[in-house]
Amino acid sequence: MTDIIVTHLNRVRDDITRAADSAGRDPASVRLLAVSKTLPADVIRRAYDAGQRLFGENRVQDLCGKCDDLPPDCEWHFIGPLQKNKVRQAVRVVDWVHSLDSVSLVERVNRIAAEENRSLNALVQVNISGEVTKHGCAPAAAAAVVEAAARSPRLTPRGLMTIAPWQASEEELRRVFRGLRVLRDTLEDQTGLDLPELSMGMSGDFPIAIAEGATLVRIGTAIFGPR
Repeated sequence: MTDIIVTHLNRVRDDITRAADSAGRDPASVRLLAVSKTLPADVIRRAYDAGQRLFGENRVQDLCGKCDDLPPDCEWHFIGPLQKNKVRQAVRVVDWVHSLDSVSLVERVNRIAAEENRSLNALVQVNISGEVTKHGCAPAAAAAVVEAAARSPRLTPRGLMTIAPWQASEEELRRVFRGLRVLRDTLEDQTGLDLPELSMGMSGDFPIAIAEGATLVRIGTAIFGPR
């Protein structure tokens, strides 16, 4: 019997390819991050067996419980708000942190990463939409956070992340995603850093995010179904 998760995963991969082709981009420039939050390891393993390796989690305690049950070549991305008292647990297991949004958090992650002898890829989360319910630093504060990450020996700043408004119009989505790309370009010019990654786009809007330059799309529902 066909595994529905594998069917959905392949459909998402095809949709990513079509969106990249439509935007005149190489589909290989867009990576799929399967958002596996709340799911048990045996469900995640079905996506792994179909070739998926990048997985995103937003709760440290859930992530730590899954890592030991899945193959070591999984690449774990932490995509949720990172509480300061959870930093050590996260640093021990993740490869990427998408949600650095203050200089103080950058400094704490770097210090604990040094203590744990770990090195991490870092994305700065920016609240492009300006919604009060969204996490992330203001666009005007992003340079300071990126520069703090660049000064941190245990962190490699790789780019920016944002979350678009829920059920926004295509015009608003394009404004938010384009805004992150423009901010990234500005920061590269301003700091001289290479910031290749734009983590943006989820199940309902990732083709638009790809059209505006996303390099990492965070897809959960379209692969695993509603939680």
